[in-house]
Amino acid sequence: MKSEISTRQFTHHYTQLLSATPRGARLARLLAVQQLDEWGWPPTCAVSESAALVVAELAANAVTHGRVQGRGFRLTLAVEDSDTLRIEVADPRGDRRPLVRPTASPDGVTGRGLLLIDALAARWGSEPWPPSGKAVWAEIALPCPVITPSESTPRSATRTAQASQAAR
Repeated sequence: MKSEISTRQFTHHYTQLLSATPRGARLARLLAVQQLDEWGWPPTCAVSESAALVVAELAANAVTHGRVQGRGFRLTLAVEDSDTLRIEVADPRGDRRPLVRPTASPDGVTGRGLLLIDALAARWGSEPWPPSGKAVWAEIALPCPVITPSESTPRSATRTAQASQAAR
């Protein structure tokens, strides 16, 4: 068995296995928004809204094009190096890699998902997911973190400053 050493630094990491059904795709989007909210990006912020759209498209593609009877798909969210949100959806169909259609039919209801991901993500791509699947990923740039007084100074110093302001 081959072992791999990862040099990536994850600030936050979340993984969930889901059923390869429309309900599983919907749940992936809802869970992603909930997890981002727990990490500090509320559902109405640009990061969460973009991530919700990317997860919805990747999950829908996994259900539509990557489905194998009895096998689900995996959603992974990871904040890397505090400036990138990586969204990854892995499915068991490695033989069906994603292809961007340069133009979609004006009357068609499909064919625009990867164009949407291309517009929302800083980078995206796919890679093999052993033993026979693929992982399609997208990276969204995160805004610069905001440092609050409690993060830049020790808590005791913050409390002392707050107490002295209250005493005035």
